[in-house]
Amino acid sequence: MEVQRFPQDMSALPIDKSAPRSCLIRGLFAEETDVNGAKRPFYTYITQDLPYNQRCVVVVPPDGVDTLAYLENSFWLDFADRNKVFLHVLVPDENGWDTTGADAEYLNKVYMQIQARRYYITMQDNIYAVGIGRGATVAQQAVMKMTSEWSGLATFGDLDDNALLNAGTSGGSQATGATELSVSGDKVQLPVWMAWTENTGNNAAVCAYWKQQNHSAEEAYSSQWADEIYFPTTVCKKSQINEEQVAQVRVTNHFTALTADLFDAVWAYVGSACRHRCFGTKALRTYADPIAYGAELHTLEHEGFTRTWYEYVPESVKNSDAPVPLVVCMHGRGGSAESFLDMSGMNRVAEERGFIAIFPEAGLYQIRPGALRNLLLWNGQYMDKRVDDTGFVLKAIEDVKARRNIDVTRIYACGQSSGGMMSSDLAVAAPQVFAAVSPWSAIVNPDFRPPLPESMDPAVPYMFLFGDKDWLCVDREHGELEYHVSKMIADFLRNLMKLYKLDETPRRYQCGEISWYVYRNEQKVPMLTVGVVSGMTHANYPRESWIAYDQFLCMFSKDEDGTLRYMGEPVQA
Repeated sequence: MEVQRFPQDMSALPIDKSAPRSCLIRGLFAEETDVNGAKRPFYTYITQDLPYNQRCVVVVPPDGVDTLAYLENSFWLDFADRNKVFLHVLVPDENGWDTTGADAEYLNKVYMQIQARRYYITMQDNIYAVGIGRGATVAQQAVMKMTSEWSGLATFGDLDDNALLNAGTSGGSQATGATELSVSGDKVQLPVWMAWTENTGNNAAVCAYWKQQNHSAEEAYSSQWADEIYFPTTVCKKSQINEEQVAQVRVTNHFTALTADLFDAVWAYVGSACRHRCFGTKALRTYADPIAYGAELHTLEHEGFTRTWYEYVPESVKNSDAPVPLVVCMHGRGGSAESFLDMSGMNRVAEERGFIAIFPEAGLYQIRPGALRNLLLWNGQYMDKRVDDTGFVLKAIEDVKARRNIDVTRIYACGQSSGGMMSSDLAVAAPQVFAAVSPWSAIVNPDFRPPLPESMDPAVPYMFLFGDKDWLCVDREHGELEYHVSKMIADFLRNLMKLYKLDETPRRYQCGEISWYVYRNEQKVPMLTVGVVSGMTHANYPRESWIAYDQFLCMFSKDEDGTLRYMGEPVQA
């Protein structure tokens, strides 16, 4: 089996303009990560035609066998091909797996390494651990220590006396600098599936640990592949908008060997959960596949590239002739249209509120010299030329309007990080189109430093939401305004206050995790609303979609002559 090295200059690799977010490389690659000053190798397999922003499976294989021979003779490469996932495989040292905790640290370091976006782009935070043989104990230890960083765990083999080494240990949050990698390391719920000879001894102790962690009910169910299935208790004290209570504990007894059929059954459950950043910690939800939820994929050609978006039309809208609002919802840097439908949950807001939501996909950007040229980022650049994402989004809106009965007075934009910047750019570039916008966790692009708009005519109201731990928005030492935002953001907000003649002393109130700052004009219209989310890093969470639409966007409309209305009443210029 050929093992490759990653190209030193990723920017030299050609891009398929008909599939711009496809991985630029394919095959089996050698990587390494630093563990307490020592380099540890691991392998990464990228299947052919794999698009960026897919989930990752990290395997701790059995020791006592050559890792490459194990890969070649097992089902793992075929599994990755069929399921379109990134596959990563650890390598034990010559003495086999160390279950005193050192190799658990190795596994968690690999978790962090594969999110670096140097040679490929994974779906951040959606990584699943698999341990086999003595590797099962290593996987248990690693995931118990950093549970909130993993989306699922599957182990195959009896566990040793050290399996509960990290049962009482939490990795805790880790500073990762100005990156989009966020590590909270909390004890949270997690889908787990464990196969062993019998549920006794160390195995039973680990099973009890996960049942407690997942708030499992005591009654056991069974299926073709699992002898014991413990569902979460039906008592749920919080809304499940942000986090769904979905973590089961599944057990297969009388286990002898891991087969492709067994793992397919395990993956069908464990891989159905995804983790997203939220305030406090990372939330767990069932993955919302766009097609399964009824969204349609659309494309158009723009500047020589095939551009895509998912379009969600609620059932009630399909059967109605009445014009409906349109919300444009945009993903962050390195994300994708389908992942943001899942992360934002805006499709569910659309279903209950009766509007059409579209999820366009950004153009390309090269983040550093020699790096990938096809990282997705809004209004980025390709071959030293700015990408016209504004033109693409406006063309997509026209395409939707040609097929659907859109209320042109109620078109809105929102998005996270780079998508937040894009929603702001759309307001500046096409204020006649958008009645209101809601940027999340970003509002201006610090890399391009665009000039402040000299006018917004007609006016576009803004709701800006961000976390108080967001490295891109907050500067604790030198930040400005009441909420310590960076100078660029403060300048942009002050400019809006000036353009709209707002009272620069905001009305303030607290609701749950959000501290609100409301800036009103002479009519008492909230033309700028800022919400600071306590305990949140660079992220967005599903409830933000409900907040943005219900508390802000839907209150504004814009007549075809440009007159802005707030709750039906015209807003004075």
